[in-house]
Amino acid sequence: MKSIIAIVAVLFLVRLCWPKVTESSSPEAAVLTEASADSLALTDSVVADTACRVQPANVRRSELLALSSMAPRLDFSTRHHIRGVHSYLQSFPDVQDVQFPVAVANGVSSVEDRAEAELRKNELLFVGMNPYYVMDAGMNRSIPYLVPKASHLLQHIGRRFLDSLAVKGIPLHKIIVTSVLRTEDDVRRLRRINGNASEQSCHRFGTTFDISYNRYHTVAPPDDPNRRAVRSDSLKYVLCEVLNDARKEGLCYIKYEVKQGCFHITVR
Repeated sequence: MKSIIAIVAVLFLVRLCWPKVTESSSPEAAVLTEASADSLALTDSVVADTACRVQPANVRRSELLALSSMAPRLDFSTRHHIRGVHSYLQSFPDVQDVQFPVAVANGVSSVEDRAEAELRKNELLFVGMNPYYVMDAGMNRSIPYLVPKASHLLQHIGRRFLDSLAVKGIPLHKIIVTSVLRTEDDVRRLRRINGNASEQSCHRFGTTFDISYNRYHTVAPPDDPNRRAVRSDSLKYVLCEVLNDARKEGLCYIKYEVKQGCFHITVR
């Protein structure tokens, strides 16, 4: 025991008097020592990080389980649920007295006939072909021209309708436009067969169009095996949502036409 103590004392004195003797002069040994230190530091970091994660991981797992059980319900209500509107008449009440002054202010002067409409393309845009909607095949009391602002609104509505159908998982259908610009000649001919037709029609100014709410154009071809039938009521509810949003955003005035089966829309 005394010999061990003596050896330790001698080594202590040697280190105290000649400290460089105990340092390694080998570069390899120095690198090894540095790597060992880094390894120990990394190990300590991992251990500490793991120790910190143990409890929170259990908490997060329980939270994720709770969220996953709620996800289907939340997804259904926010993306796939059809809301419609509370009342068609209350949601779309904008009568002629509301729409007519705006049509006059935002539109062009009245067009006498179709030949004149062709000459006024600097004021009117042709809207007869568009990927987001279709023109009614039986439309013979108006021509497919609108002022640019109304043209953009119609395309905006058609695109939003398709987007809404897609996120709700409903087969795609396009809206059908049943009336657009009416010339003075169209108004006269219409009044001969329909005494209730207004001589001061908003359609005369290129700011107004009608969209059917009980007829739609199916995008999928009739022989498509993936095509499935959709109730027109379901499509109407989705269209109401789109139009209600557009009206609330201040983009247009809308009248729900009961007898004509359409929405009468004037751009603002």
